[in-house]
Amino acid sequence: MTTFGTYDQVKPSPGGVRVDHTTTLGTFSLDGGTWEVENNVWVIGDDGSCVVVDAPHNAAPILELVGDRRLTHVLLTHAHDDHVTVVPELLAAHPEATVALHPDDRVLWDQTHPDLAPTQDLADGDVVQVGDVELVVLHTPGHAPGACCFHARDLGVVFTGDTLFQGGPGATGRSWSDFPTIVESIKDKLLSLPPETVVLTGHGSATTVADEKPDVEEWVRRGH
Repeated sequence: MTTFGTYDQVKPSPGGVRVDHTTTLGTFSLDGGTWEVENNVWVIGDDGSCVVVDAPHNAAPILELVGDRRLTHVLLTHAHDDHVTVVPELLAAHPEATVALHPDDRVLWDQTHPDLAPTQDLADGDVVQVGDVELVVLHTPGHAPGACCFHARDLGVVFTGDTLFQGGPGATGRSWSDFPTIVESIKDKLLSLPPETVVLTGHGSATTVADEKPDVEEWVRRGH
C-alpha cells in the first residue's frame, strides 16, 4: 500500500477534500525494547488547508504532502513515540497548527516530548472541520489509554491508528494497554460504523468494517 500522494481508494468530497498518503520508516520504543516499524501518514484536506493524522519518524515527506496548504491540525491517534516523533518539526514549519491529543495519553507523550505540550485535548464526539468534511473523534482506548480514531462519514473512511488493523486489534501486551478494553472499543465505536467504511490504519494495509466485523469472536478466542 506504499503510495505518495492522493489515496485513490477514497473518493474526494464535493468540496474537494481528499486523502493523501505516505509512509515513513523508523523505530518504536517502549518498555525497554525497540522495533523497526513503517508508519502510515494521512493528510486530509482540499487545495487550501489540511490536517495531518500522526507525525512519525521523518517530517520531510509529510511536509511535502502538505505543500503550500495551511496546516490546521496535527491529529494524534495516540502518543507512542513512533506516532509523535516529528511534531516539533511540523510545528516549526507550521506554527499555527493545533496539536491535538487525548489527555489520557499524556503519560506516553511526556516520554518523548517532556518540554512540549499538545495545544488541544481531544474528547469523544469532538468534531474537527476540514473543508466541507467533518472528522468526528472516537475515543477508543486499549492500545493506549488515550487512543482515538477519526471518522469522516462524508468520505466513508475512519482513521484508526493502532486500534484496528487488517486482521484484528492493535497490540496490547505493553504498558498502558489492555486487550478487553480494545475489543470493547472496536465493537462499540468502530464496528458500529457503516459496513462499507474504509479503515485506514497506522501501519499496514487498509481494510473495511465489513471485512473485520465477522472475526471479533476469533480475536477474543486467541486473546490478541
